[in-house]
Amino acid sequence: MKRIGFLLVLLSIFCLGLIFYANRLVTDTAQSKMYDKVKNVPEVKVGLLLGTSKYLSNGYENLYFKYRIEAAAALYNSGKIKRIIVSGDNGSKDYDEASDMKYDLIAKGIDSNHIYLDYAGFRTFDSMKRLKEIFGQEKAVIISQKFHNERAIYIGEKLGMNVYGFNAQDVSKNYGFRTNLREYLARVKMLLDFTFGTEPKFLGAKVEVV
Repeated sequence: MKRIGFLLVLLSIFCLGLIFYANRLVTDTAQSKMYDKVKNVPEVKVGLLLGTSKYLSNGYENLYFKYRIEAAAALYNSGKIKRIIVSGDNGSKDYDEASDMKYDLIAKGIDSNHIYLDYAGFRTFDSMKRLKEIFGQEKAVIISQKFHNERAIYIGEKLGMNVYGFNAQDVSKNYGFRTNLREYLARVKMLLDFTFGTEPKFLGAKVEVV
């Protein structure tokens, strides 16, 4: 029993160390490539808007969604980006992050012809890989909250892309507690994806962004 307890302690230390390492690695990589103000964002052709659900499970508005839409509209209307690729989960007939975002972007005055939908952005890893492989973009501005942009930028760097992040308004600590907690685990999973050569769930035909 003592040996089992000792092994469990070692396993716990290893897991905590891995979480700390993954978090530090991602944060340090992305630190100089993120922006909070529109005026400081480099001008590029494409902004990648990372998807999330429009409503929470309790039916209330998802603030992550609201603030990402506002951030994408601000970049577009300022001329910092010319086209928007919306990458989200469309895993079932009744769940379509990308289309929900498109409708709200149009409501903000964005030309529908300048919006491209990626329905197979099931994970951030998939969204970034598809940005390069399917949509043919080597350079882009990622639009999401800071914690999310950090991971997306790290993935982009590992894939040989030149990407920046524009940080949408964040939510309160209480509102985002569970999301921030999951982010630590997502960063570890991301490292494992690269270690074991994980591929996106779906790639498909290439899409030209004109």
